[in-house]
Amino acid sequence: MALAGKLHPNMLALGAIGLWSTLAALGVALSHLPPFWLTGMALLIGSACAWPLMRGDLRQWRVPPGTLLLGIYGLFGYHFLLFMALRLAPPVQANLINYLWPLGMVVMATLFLPGLRLSARQLLAALIGFAAAAWVIVGGSTLERAPLAGYLLALGAAWAWASYSLLTRRVAAFPTAAIGLFGLVSGALSLLCHFLLEAPAVMQARDWVLLIAIGLGPLGAAFYLWDAALKRGQPQQIGFLSFATPLLSTLILSAVRSEMPSASLGLAGLLIVGAAWLGRERR
Repeated sequence: MALAGKLHPNMLALGAIGLWSTLAALGVALSHLPPFWLTGMALLIGSACAWPLMRGDLRQWRVPPGTLLLGIYGLFGYHFLLFMALRLAPPVQANLINYLWPLGMVVMATLFLPGLRLSARQLLAALIGFAAAAWVIVGGSTLERAPLAGYLLALGAAWAWASYSLLTRRVAAFPTAAIGLFGLVSGALSLLCHFLLEAPAVMQARDWVLLIAIGLGPLGAAFYLWDAALKRGQPQQIGFLSFATPLLSTLILSAVRSEMPSASLGLAGLLIVGAAWLGRERR
């Protein structure tokens, strides 16, 4: 992580956010594959990103059992809850509730991390950021009614990722390379869910190329960048930056489809930038 050590934590977080923003476009291209298979294989591939950080030193994967459980809770628990939510609730609603996690990071930081407080200015910035992200996600879609269980699972996914991100600051310090162990175990659990819940996957040559891209990017390097950012950065500020994820994701998906971004996306982008500026840490 020599390069990461020279970068500002916000830049590391933006790197993770940028990689996560490619997930929708890559996921659409692989939408014919079972989601647990896709996630499991991508997490296994992503665990290989730890090897350059470890430099052959497997001791970096020696973490306390509680820390390993926290990593599994974050990487596997989040994806499991989200995928189950998408089975029961319409994707627009599930995704909207899921993107409560940046708001959760901002608000819950004061509960999980001693010494932090939430000002009225930061709360206003968080609400503006979520409103802009919701605007991007919902767009012109009509919200549908769905079983309560689907909404609760999506809310659980949001809670899982926000709380995991904050709790990594509460456990004993662990090397960022340990994220590879979290991904390896989480990937194996995802594949177990695939074998129990889904039909077998049928892969084409192009699918493998895209799967490797997902594994090395949004479900690989992004987690390492995120961990490094959280270890050194201000979690509330990182939460504000995270509202940009659905916006960037929509822009990338539009570019892949050769669609022109709407004016409302531009306005949502301005609101998100404004929220990040309003919620910035003042010294």
